[in-house]
Amino acid sequence: MTLSLAGRTRMPVTMPVPVVSGGFGGADGLARWLVERRIDLLIDATHPFAAIMSRNAAEASRQSGVRMIALRRPAWERRPGDRWTDAADPAGAIAALGPNPRRVFLALGRQEAHAANAAPWHDYLVRSVEPIEPRLTVPSARYILDRGPFAQADDLALLRDNGIDAIIAKNSGGAASYGKIAAAHDLGIEVILVARPPAPDVPTLGTVDEAVAAALHALGLTERGE
Repeated sequence: MTLSLAGRTRMPVTMPVPVVSGGFGGADGLARWLVERRIDLLIDATHPFAAIMSRNAAEASRQSGVRMIALRRPAWERRPGDRWTDAADPAGAIAALGPNPRRVFLALGRQEAHAANAAPWHDYLVRSVEPIEPRLTVPSARYILDRGPFAQADDLALLRDNGIDAIIAKNSGGAASYGKIAAAHDLGIEVILVARPPAPDVPTLGTVDEAVAAALHALGLTERGE
């Protein structure tokens, strides 16, 4: 097994398998790599918002003839009492804050956080795994460097202690970053959620266990590797 990382995180979690970092040179490069190494199965387990990587994987599978499955955790679903506003992209999410100053918890990640520069009248609390570089040009921004999972109780205290009245986040799904969404529900805070980009039409599973079982079946193996 070989794990491929985009190479954007400076200190990724250590993995117990060989790791390729930085990509393969697009879909064509990945297709060549799959053929050269006689890969039997390609698993797309990228972040739901890593649209380019998912498209490249699907195209590489088509070119190489290597079977592919995708692991895509289900998106979060609205519960009664949630105050959600849907946005098509980060720019739309920032615009949805409106013209009046607000105290915003910004959880878009390092690459999209700069969308906030378009609305400098808000106060931003920005959480990311990697530093936001360059920093936002807005006059009021504070930064938290942290890596999930984030507990609901901790996020509830964070939102309450900082007087947050709006959250901007991606609809990433999963439990690791749901704490802020659950905390917003309890506090009655508006959540502006960026919708996921379209994903390639490939066989898709929603949990790691399902993906492992499908991989073993595709490779003709049992769960003990026999």
